Amino acid sequence: MVKSNSKSSWVTAIKQLIEAILQALGHSTATKRTWHQHVVPYEDGWAVRREGNKRITSNHRKQSTAIRRAKTIAKRKKADVIIHRASGGIRERICYRDDE
Repeated sequence: MVKSNSKSSWVTAIKQLIEAILQALGHSTATKRTWHQHVVPYEDGWAVRREGNKRITSNHRKQSTAIRRAKTIAKRKKADVIIHRASGGIRERICYRDDE
């Protein structure tokens, strides 16, 4: 029993140490997912993609249509819309959060 308890406390201590190191480096092991919507170039058009997702939410021929869709989702979820240029850089950020 003592060995099991001792092993458990070591595992807990190591986990805490790793979390502290990651936090000090600016990383987090408990990342909170956001509902921020990115309007990004996709194939021959534009797509809306939730931040952190690999899959797209919707695909559009025109950037303006993708922006409208992203705004609808962001307003409902109180999130941001991040609009990218065709080159991939960020063109604009629109905030629909209450905290700002």
